[in-house]
Amino acid sequence: MRALRRNRSAMLGFATLCVLTFVAIFAPLLSTHNPVKPLIGVEENVKKRASPCIHLFGCPEDEPQHYFGTDGNVRDVYSRVLYGARLSLIIGFTTVTFAIIIGTLIGLVSGFWGGWVDTSAMRFMDVLLAFPSLLLAIAIVTVLGPGLINALLAIGIVSIPIYARVTRSSVLLLKEMDFVSASRALGADSFTLIFRHVLPNSLTPLIVYGTLGIATAILDAAALSFLGLGAQHPTPEWGLMVGQEYKNVFNAPHLTFFPGMALMLVVLSFNLLGDGLRDALDPRLAKNRMG
Repeated sequence: MRALRRNRSAMLGFATLCVLTFVAIFAPLLSTHNPVKPLIGVEENVKKRASPCIHLFGCPEDEPQHYFGTDGNVRDVYSRVLYGARLSLIIGFTTVTFAIIIGTLIGLVSGFWGGWVDTSAMRFMDVLLAFPSLLLAIAIVTVLGPGLINALLAIGIVSIPIYARVTRSSVLLLKEMDFVSASRALGADSFTLIFRHVLPNSLTPLIVYGTLGIATAILDAAALSFLGLGAQHPTPEWGLMVGQEYKNVFNAPHLTFFPGMALMLVVLSFNLLGDGLRDALDPRLAKNRMG
């Protein structure tokens, strides 16, 4: 933690994530309107794709106040962006957790036992890695059907090989260490060796790759939603919001600017935090960069 606090970029990313997490948790209190309900018949003089209006900054009092404007379905963009933070964080943590659990188990078994088990598992991982991750996710969602749950499953599946290979490389190194050999000589079984000695010492790279992987998962989910394969209307998801309004980028730029900026901030913050964790958990990298 001391090494992480000395990294200004990592702390900036961490502070941004704290703000986004606060927004996601308290979105019902911070939002001004229902994120999925059109405002026709609810507010007077409301218009679709209206520009941002804040009375404090000079917007006429007779116009309804919307901090980020309204979209093509006359819904408040500000409220939808806030709720989109909640959904994006859930997407990132859910998919990465799923991929880490499955990938870690595959990597542990493959690296510890070796032989035909290792060969079979790694060749299957090679097949998955041979496809571009987004294209493979699109193919999986096309087979399973459009929807947020299927999109999460597809993103989790295409991320499994990364964590399987990272875990396997750590296991291959750790199982030859003296403390593992000593435990084996004292009669420890394979289950004890794996989950008591090997796995805890393999977590460092998984933490780093997992943090960086959350950003990738959020981007992939946004891309699938943009293509109409992920979150479906009227779900407040940033990629879906951009996909619905990108054709109006010149006459109503706020409809793509605000969800796009939110997506950029959350991805950037996870990348900054991931780089900081990598330097903090492996001091050799930090020394190499300074050198």
